[in-house]
Amino acid sequence: MEVNLTTSATPHLGKERAAVAWRALLGLALAAAALHIATNGAYGFHRDELQVLDDARHLTWGLVAYPPFTPAIERLGLDLFGLSLRWLRLWSVLAQALVLLFSGMITAELGGSNFAQITAALAVAASGLPMFSATEFQYTSFDLLWMTALVYCLARILRRGNERWWIAAGLFGGLGLETKYSMVFYLGALALALALTPARRNFRSRWLWYGLGLAFAIALPNIVWQAQHGWISFYFLRYIHARDLAIGRTRGYWPQQFTINSPLFAAPLTVAGAIWFFLPAQRRFRPLGLIFALIVVGLWLAKARGYYAAAVYPMVLAAGAVWWESALRRLPKFWPFAAQAATVAVMVFNAVMMALFILPLGPVSSSNYALRHNGNLREEVGWNELAAETARIWRALPAAERAHAAILTFNYGETGAIDLLGRRYGLPPAISPVNSAWYRGYGSTPPQTEIILGLSARQVNASFGGCRLAGHNGNRYGIHNEESDAHPDIFICGPLRQPWAPAWREAQMKSFG
Repeated sequence: MEVNLTTSATPHLGKERAAVAWRALLGLALAAAALHIATNGAYGFHRDELQVLDDARHLTWGLVAYPPFTPAIERLGLDLFGLSLRWLRLWSVLAQALVLLFSGMITAELGGSNFAQITAALAVAASGLPMFSATEFQYTSFDLLWMTALVYCLARILRRGNERWWIAAGLFGGLGLETKYSMVFYLGALALALALTPARRNFRSRWLWYGLGLAFAIALPNIVWQAQHGWISFYFLRYIHARDLAIGRTRGYWPQQFTINSPLFAAPLTVAGAIWFFLPAQRRFRPLGLIFALIVVGLWLAKARGYYAAAVYPMVLAAGAVWWESALRRLPKFWPFAAQAATVAVMVFNAVMMALFILPLGPVSSSNYALRHNGNLREEVGWNELAAETARIWRALPAAERAHAAILTFNYGETGAIDLLGRRYGLPPAISPVNSAWYRGYGSTPPQTEIILGLSARQVNASFGGCRLAGHNGNRYGIHNEESDAHPDIFICGPLRQPWAPAWREAQMKSFG
């Protein structure tokens, strides 16, 4: 029997919506959370996590690499859990669980019943970026949450016409602005999508402007900080983009839409969902389709990394699930049940394949499949060894020399490792010109001796006098990562060849990480 893409799951639904399948969605969210909590303590901190934790100990209204929300929530984690890897990642686990719930709720607003809601939530859970976002605390975890929550608010507005939901949309948009600067592009796409459709009538609603005012109020402290600091994050992001282009991190954009942002084995569901918003019967939801198209195509034209578009995929998977549920209703007797079972099996299979690649399921070993194929997992290995080796070098310095010495790092992961993991070895905080650590300076008295991490012999000899090799940076497992391969040596050096003050000023724009 022919399956018609234009079929609507609830053609006469009007302003009604399907009931939310709370039990199933909560069960799925709790199962995903339990899996991540069980596995999240296996290896060690990721390089990016160490930066977030280090910034969490020096909270301000703005930071170079990102807005302050993620460090702020991790500061709460530090106060509650200390350096417990498993529980510091709890916030990201909760964020992913909420994303799954919101995905099902979006599906209900689009007209999907139980099967569609479960399919959409499973599809999101089986996707690479959402799964990864629960394994580490990074701003991507919360960025995905705020955008999915914002889309839910918009879906309610478009279906029901309840304009008061713009207040909730403003709340989530403001939190997104305080989490990741890419929310500016999401909100811009939202405004353009409204302007290009009959939903432009919302611009006459005072509730939309109240919501916009709330978002601005939430973001205002960070905006003020940026203005006071010369809009430093703009220069940082421009540098990162240029670096990504130079080293090829923006390649493979379109394949990543189907391997990272959505389930590879459910690609037809993703494609159908993207088309669904533009069908004549779904005119009211067209702004959602335009947001998706504007973000995905816009980021491609800007030569961005593929996963930057991940936050707009839950709504597309929701739409695809609504279409698929509708299509199955047209099949002969017994076939819908078989197709539903096959759909769940495909999603579970995709989730298992992604889990084998993303989750730290095996022991730390050079033969571990995930560690051999997943660079992010490899970046979780070796930080304790780095802190211990640096401590050995620090203790070997004569007391008189140690009194005027500093540990100088040129990578934010190294800075975080010294500041957080090095405390149990009695190490002083590192000084670093990288990202927000630059603002903390080098102390009231310039150091005369430096233990230097993150530079090559050529680099240290060009800037410092009396340098000698003091130790090596690596790990006992033989895992190859950035530290072991790109920064293998630790040096002790004498005085800087130029005065510290002008050298530090010059270092800011040269040491973005």
